[in-house]
Amino acid sequence: MMPPHLPSGLPQAPYDIREDVAGALRDFFRKRRSLVEPVGTEFRSAVNHLEDFVLRGGKRVRPTFAWAGWLGAGGHVDAPGTHNVLAACASLELIQACALIHDDIIDNSRTRRGFPTLHVEFARQHRDKGWGGDPEAFGEAAGILIGDLALAWADDMFHGSEIGTDARQRALPVWAAMRTEVLGGQLLDIVVEASGDGSHGSALKINRFKTAAYTVERPLHLGAAIAGADDALISAFRTFGADIGIAFQLRDDLLGVFGDPATTGKPSGDDLRAGKRTALLAYALESADASRPGAAATLRSAVGTDLSEADVDSLRSLIISLGAVARVEKQIADLTDRALTALHASSASSGTKDALHAMALAVTRRTY
Repeated sequence: MMPPHLPSGLPQAPYDIREDVAGALRDFFRKRRSLVEPVGTEFRSAVNHLEDFVLRGGKRVRPTFAWAGWLGAGGHVDAPGTHNVLAACASLELIQACALIHDDIIDNSRTRRGFPTLHVEFARQHRDKGWGGDPEAFGEAAGILIGDLALAWADDMFHGSEIGTDARQRALPVWAAMRTEVLGGQLLDIVVEASGDGSHGSALKINRFKTAAYTVERPLHLGAAIAGADDALISAFRTFGADIGIAFQLRDDLLGVFGDPATTGKPSGDDLRAGKRTALLAYALESADASRPGAAATLRSAVGTDLSEADVDSLRSLIISLGAVARVEKQIADLTDRALTALHASSASSGTKDALHAMALAVTRRTY
């Protein structure tokens, strides 16, 4: 049986690299200790929290897609230097750690994967030690810095993976684009939230750059580039990756409102409290503006406030009644179908096509 934090549809060997990714990350953190130790006890403690956060779980979706891109473009698990490619793929988990740590601060989230978020943990330590100043401000500052460290170390791990000069040169533009896109998407997210832009177009643009590009599209592209894939296969992988990545985020939008906290590890309705301008909310507002102005006013006044569980339940019912959930589900299905069509028409190896097909269904139908 798969661990509870992983989609049950992820393919098995040679595509199931979760334990190998964890091993590569442990090895990387071990090698960093000589740099960390001289800085002192408090930095070492903070780095230990980062290591725990990275190794605690997560779906390992990004390294798995990168690995699949490499295999699909001609990589072989028994080839010399395979462990170097795996380390390059595993470095994506450090970009993910940076994104999650900073996202939790931006959203003021209190839990992640069933544990306190890092900034909350740092604030608790501040209070327990009786330090001066505001514990919450300290927690946020420490979280920002440790998130920055994760991003810096992602670079270190990728560049130190020794995948070879030619492979590295092919992969570098992809690596650079991915980091820029995810940060641009994150900025767009907070701009849209602050401006109150509830349009569907803005929500999808955020999904495209904040999530889809660095979750599926660019990892596949990265792995394929390392393997030396031709332009046609890279194009097919990017089409597949963009569509599945957006579908992945749309599923996440649904879980952010309707997910079971015992399964997701986060409080239910957090996206409503945080005022996230998701496609789900955009569809609900579009429908309400057209036929139920009172419902539209209710949504706009409630989203982004300190909602009770009863308030969240009422908003859930309203969103369902407006047809937004059904519309998002249809969009997920349409994107998945289009992605699979592009995948199966590509020159990727047959095993990779089967694995990516299974992964597409796993990440778009998940309940956590």
